[in-house]
Amino acid sequence: MNRLSDQTGLKIFVGVLIALAAVAAVISIVRLDTFGEKSEGLGKKLLDDIKELSKIDPNLILYEESGKRINTGFTQSRALAVDSKGAILVAGDRAVRIFDPNDDTISQISLSDQAGCVAVGSHGRIYVGVENHVEVYNADAQRLARWNSLGNDALLTGIAVSNDGIFVADAGNRIVIRYDVSGQIVKRIGQRNPETNVPGFVVPSASFDLALSNDGLLRVVNPGRLRVEAYTLDGDFEFAWGKASASVDGFCGCCNPANIAVLPGGGFVTVEKGLVRVKIYDSEGTFVGVVAGPEQLLEEGGAYIHEFPEQAQGVGFDVAVDADGRIFVLDTIKNVVRIYTKKEVE
Repeated sequence: MNRLSDQTGLKIFVGVLIALAAVAAVISIVRLDTFGEKSEGLGKKLLDDIKELSKIDPNLILYEESGKRINTGFTQSRALAVDSKGAILVAGDRAVRIFDPNDDTISQISLSDQAGCVAVGSHGRIYVGVENHVEVYNADAQRLARWNSLGNDALLTGIAVSNDGIFVADAGNRIVIRYDVSGQIVKRIGQRNPETNVPGFVVPSASFDLALSNDGLLRVVNPGRLRVEAYTLDGDFEFAWGKASASVDGFCGCCNPANIAVLPGGGFVTVEKGLVRVKIYDSEGTFVGVVAGPEQLLEEGGAYIHEFPEQAQGVGFDVAVDADGRIFVLDTIKNVVRIYTKKEVE
């Protein structure tokens, strides 16, 4: 659970299970040929239901994998970003690797510890969340700054950059931090406050992401509530979308969606862990279709119900989008980047 409270996470998880019913329990990835061995005591009907969840109507799949996969070379990849020039950044192990799609060259930023998130500003600066603090690098992999630690409980899992500041999701403290460009804290966003209608983030595991949308609002995943929330850059709660459901248009498990990215023309890409699904929603949060599901992403695998959040897949797949609308999916099982383009309409 990455230093998050087991007790708190378990309480939240039990609540989610009650709301979703047994078929929407936390799901994580195992091979189907080990299904019977690992699921002793589960009824056959429930197993069949879970297997069925991994199947998606082909008519809903709007994208196809194109081009060769990028092998990250990491033992454990964790986060993904694409810059304005199309370079692909992957954080994993204790490094960030930068892949040039035009000539296959690779550069690397070595880190003192594991990185949980990475983002690139319009000026080319690279921002990396390293455990409990942010580090800033230039395009030549030289460190420009190391911002102050957010404390021993902090765990940085998402980062977004704009001209208005740098926004960081801290899964350990269940809060979003807004920084200025010098690394000074400007605002803490999302702390529960009934008087201002801020619901508070429920983060049962280290799946907590955010993105700056085209409408000027900050979108933050609230994984324990199985939805996406919209905030102003000053932290005012505006609205939320998403529903708890095992159906393809909803989010299921203990903590989904795990990651989110913004499409250039408006709308969002979400990634779920456990039952791995990459999906498209419009700017209002209405389900549009699927990029890829378990049958495409888990070529040899299936799905398996777990009883506790910490048993679920530890590092969810990540997602990024380039200026042309191509969708990049970081497969944290195979440690490769997959590229998806929209299917041509026949």
